[in-house]
Amino acid sequence: MRRVVAVDGRAVRGSQTKTATAIQLPVAMDHHGVVLAQRQVASKSNEIPSFAPLLDGLDLQNAVVTADALHTQHDHGAHLIGRGAHHVAVVKNHPALYAQVRKLPWRDVPLGHRTRGHAHHRDEIRRLKVAAFSHLDYPGARQSIQVVRWRRDLSTGKLTIERVYLITSLSVFDANCTELATWIRGHWGVENLLHHVRDRTFREDASKVRTGTCPAPWLPCATSPSASSARTARPTSPPPSAAPAATISGPYGPWASRDEPG
Repeated sequence: MRRVVAVDGRAVRGSQTKTATAIQLPVAMDHHGVVLAQRQVASKSNEIPSFAPLLDGLDLQNAVVTADALHTQHDHGAHLIGRGAHHVAVVKNHPALYAQVRKLPWRDVPLGHRTRGHAHHRDEIRRLKVAAFSHLDYPGARQSIQVVRWRRDLSTGKLTIERVYLITSLSVFDANCTELATWIRGHWGVENLLHHVRDRTFREDASKVRTGTCPAPWLPCATSPSASSARTARPTSPPPSAAPAATISGPYGPWASRDEPG
């Protein structure tokens, strides 16, 4: 079974001041909910330069890394291929690549996977198609993916249809359509298993704890409690003193290394 790692970031809103923007915390989490690495982005930077340093301490050989459209960068794709990893990347912010993928003859591509579910007062149908394509303008890309999501709000009857395009370095022999669909949907577990828990259960956004003059994330939250403990845990205030924003060694790798300019 392949290791699947999601890369995503969040802003700690409580760290925003009149003179400083909220700090960004890119996180690498496996699709089972275990945090593997975390970094604090420099105040005058963004998540993009943090991608490679975030993953540097992890063994990515034959792993699959999922990320949102922000990290669909040629340098990121090349970095993963160089590390022996695979990528599943959303195509959105690159007009030429997006046009190349969107204009494929999707009507002629057979349906590869379909699911139907009911949650959050809505019905949802997800349809996935995969097309092997060897001339994609992205490092290591072997296949294009189209995901169509049909959502009907049961309270209003409103129907929305969303088409999302992705690319992957996995060939038809590396992963089937069911696995790709599972990984694409599983990527957003980082929101439910980590970001939501740290915000709602541990009230991290309300924390004003600082290390020196810099906002400090509450590191114990980074271990991501299980869904069952998250439901029963009481909202807890951060400890009186927070760990400094420096590399922390342990079973989960480097958590709170800070990316500094220069």
